[in-house]
Amino acid sequence: MSTASRPPRIVSGITARLPVTVDKTVKRLAVLSLIGQTVLVVTGGAVRLTASGLGCPTWPRCTDASLVNTPEMGIHGIIEFGNRLLTFALAAVAVMMLVYLWNLRKERRDLFLLALALLASIPAQAVIGGITVLTQLNPWVVGLHFLVSMALVVLATLLVNRAYGRTGKARAAGLTALPGAARPVMTAVALISAVAVCLGVVVTGAGPHAGDADAPRNGLDWDLFSHIHAVPAYLVTAGALFGLFLVLRGRITGPFRTAVLLLLGVTVLQAIIGFTQYYNGIPALLVGAHMLGAALLMSAATNAADLARYSPVK
Repeated sequence: MSTASRPPRIVSGITARLPVTVDKTVKRLAVLSLIGQTVLVVTGGAVRLTASGLGCPTWPRCTDASLVNTPEMGIHGIIEFGNRLLTFALAAVAVMMLVYLWNLRKERRDLFLLALALLASIPAQAVIGGITVLTQLNPWVVGLHFLVSMALVVLATLLVNRAYGRTGKARAAGLTALPGAARPVMTAVALISAVAVCLGVVVTGAGPHAGDADAPRNGLDWDLFSHIHAVPAYLVTAGALFGLFLVLRGRITGPFRTAVLLLLGVTVLQAIIGFTQYYNGIPALLVGAHMLGAALLMSAATNAADLARYSPVK
């Protein structure tokens, strides 16, 4: 056997072992991706809320002389470098997802492209993170970093739905027929949730938790934008309540009912956290909880809108 023929034989041997259907491993990797993207939001929040934003003062190295954090950098270096390490873990999950989907790249192009987008986001996030450090935590760059994470939560949610056959062209089970108003209302809720998150970034950029004692703020009126931020939050709550009304009136069961209940629960929880932090001096722990709630809200709103999109209309 010639040595030239060995690499193709090796590659074909590997691909022959990969799944030809969406199996449990693919589904688990999709869920792991969603969990990982959500955890990344939490660890990113921990970096800022513990004033560890410049725990690693340079990029791509942690210091000019070290790729990793050093004992002299203390807890701030550990927190910041730990957040950077999580990015590599997410990259590994995305690579594994693409590998497991290789034999399905044409048949399940939707899954393959979503996994590819999640992988492509890793270097993009790394670059934005680097710019964040190099600009000494410019609040607009920090906000962009957070918004990209929110977009990745949305993509990961869609990946889970597609992998489990809940939505998409390859959905495995029929969905309950919904009233005609469900689709536009849930789509609006998802879009308004995104607006609420964007305004939340503006509020955060004007607030006290900058990520470092010397980091700049955006100079906007924090109290004013807090009230502006509340407007889309009220609209999301109204949309979730309307979704509940449709579910109860139509006695709708199945995934859409679960999605609406989850959306309403997350929305109410976010409202409670938001009001509590506003009237109690914006404690760091509640700000972190609000950031986690934002990720859960985007996932829940995306899930409800996605299910409404692929459900038949009564």
